Amino acid sequence: MATIEVTEKNFNEIADKGIVLLDFWAEWCGPCKMFGPIFEKASEEHQDITFGKIDTDQEQALAQGFDIRSIPTLMAIRDGIVVFAQPGAIPAPALDDLIRQVRALDMDQIRAELEKELKDAQQN
Repeated sequence: MATIEVTEKNFNEIADKGIVLLDFWAEWCGPCKMFGPIFEKASEEHQDITFGKIDTDQEQALAQGFDIRSIPTLMAIRDGIVVFAQPGAIPAPALDDLIRQVRALDMDQIRAELEKELKDAQQN
């Protein structure tokens, strides 16, 4: 599956399903151009994952909403929950390792931890 363009209009429908990897980038960004082919190749190798690109110049509201301060920034979302976000281009082996780790996550445990954090915050 090729990468798809993610916009404010289609973000929610994309981010709520399964594993989603997002590349926050811009046309003028040198490291973004270096990471782009790595991200694209991974999208072809992992067809069960949605790979989306967010142009931070065009989608400023999304970039601001996720507090993107440096690009490229790679974000992993699983079942609608952000489980990873890190600025900087990463090499292909690191991207493959990230994908392996995201697949291995126990989402029931993560949801339980998030619920506990929310309850604790409400009590304080």
